[in-house]
Amino acid sequence: MKKSLLSAVALTALVAFSGNAWADVLVGVAGPLTSANAAFGAQLQKGAEAAAAEINANGGMNGEQIKIALGDDSSDPKQGISVANKFVADGVKFVVGHFNSGVSIPASEVYAENGIMQVTPASTNPTFTERGLKNTFRTCGRDDQQGTIAGAYLAEKFKDAKIAIIHDKTPYGQGLADETKKAMNGAGLTEAMYEGVNVGDKDFSALIAKMKEAGVSIVYWGGLHTEAGLIIRQLADQSLKATLVSGDGIVSNELASIAGDAVAGTLNTFGPDPRLAPANKDLVEKFRAQGFEPEAYTLYSYAAMQSIAAAANAAGTNDPVKVAEAMRTKGPFKTVLGDMSFDEKGDSTAPGYVMYEWKKGDDGKYTYIQQ
Repeated sequence: MKKSLLSAVALTALVAFSGNAWADVLVGVAGPLTSANAAFGAQLQKGAEAAAAEINANGGMNGEQIKIALGDDSSDPKQGISVANKFVADGVKFVVGHFNSGVSIPASEVYAENGIMQVTPASTNPTFTERGLKNTFRTCGRDDQQGTIAGAYLAEKFKDAKIAIIHDKTPYGQGLADETKKAMNGAGLTEAMYEGVNVGDKDFSALIAKMKEAGVSIVYWGGLHTEAGLIIRQLADQSLKATLVSGDGIVSNELASIAGDAVAGTLNTFGPDPRLAPANKDLVEKFRAQGFEPEAYTLYSYAAMQSIAAAANAAGTNDPVKVAEAMRTKGPFKTVLGDMSFDEKGDSTAPGYVMYEWKKGDDGKYTYIQQ
């Protein structure tokens, strides 16, 4: 009896001691899983989950399986900090997210204080990677890159137009609008209007009346798809023929649901569409077979998870501090966005921005088509 008891105790101790060898790696996926921007949250979630499943099937991170913890920040900075603190309490080591720059920036401070590495697929405000933090990375581009492309495009294509620059006063929206304005002004074109509106506004009639008075024919929008869709629809309703030009914040097919037929001709910048890459054909079809269109940031989120796992395997450890070092020094890593490496700030070498136009597809639905 004693021998059996001792053997059982020894076995229990052995399992407890060696359990970490088979422990899960907890990765938080954070974004607006509810609220008006839930479509973007779904992109981050679906992309990260699909990548984690593939990585786990191929041996995981240094032999450990990825387990995902979801965090709903509702695009609210305060909620984002709450999500970050919960991740800390739950033992999360890596984060894919957040979506909004205004959420990613304050949340990253919590992660930095607690040794958690963060890779955002979508936060484009330059500040995110300009603070000297060693835990911040992004698989997307930056607004100073995107604004340069947009500003040059406006100056070249619409040099004789009256342009209104409108933003939603957020770090992302105003930041993108200001970068675009700077590039446009630098190319010799001055805007006719510069205005800020509030996130959640629904009635833009006074703003549109002001645009009519100024003779505006181009509206540059710094913000997300919800307000953009309402502006496009109300421009048409009030018989102001003006083309809306925007950035990556409107790359959701929900824009067309809000704007209706008036969305035709809308322009926006975004990275080259990874769905069109031949190497991603099977993956894209797999998403579609599951009833989910992997648009916009879905594959950017997929690449974020791939980068974390590849850097961890290259470092030979799942210690976030050492993985962050490997992210900067061990690349490039193979991802659905192509071979990707990261500079000292944590910015990626992903391809730059191109222009898209919203058109009706073969299925009769409007979507953004790469020019």
